[in-house]
Amino acid sequence: MSEEAAPLGMERKVDLSYEQAVEKIRDTLKAEGFGVLTEIDVRNTLREKLDLEFRRYIILGACNPPLAHRALSSDLDVGLFLPCNVIVYEEGNGAVISAIDPAIMARFFDTKEMRAVAAEAAEKMRRAVDAV
Repeated sequence: MSEEAAPLGMERKVDLSYEQAVEKIRDTLKAEGFGVLTEIDVRNTLREKLDLEFRRYIILGACNPPLAHRALSSDLDVGLFLPCNVIVYEEGNGAVISAIDPAIMARFFDTKEMRAVAAEAAEKMRRAVDAV
């Protein structure tokens, strides 16, 4: 019997174009206090580095500075989990938005403060994804 893996993120399929989905998740992340620190255009990277074609797919590195500060103040190694990745990719006529569940870090840093930060970050990330 195989074990089913715990979900890593929060996923939402939307009836928006890829461009609209990227714009909307940026807006909803901002509304929840997250800034986008990094952006990786996977399609362009694979084209440039490997001469391969791939669907439109972007990885956004989102950070909520007050929460990041609290987490880093609790344990510097939490930086291995930062920023929180959010992906958007095209699927059919719509798009898929998926964000890492910040509560995952609490599994590795099991302290009261880290659990509190992770829960707050997860709540904000869930609202951002659900608002798209």
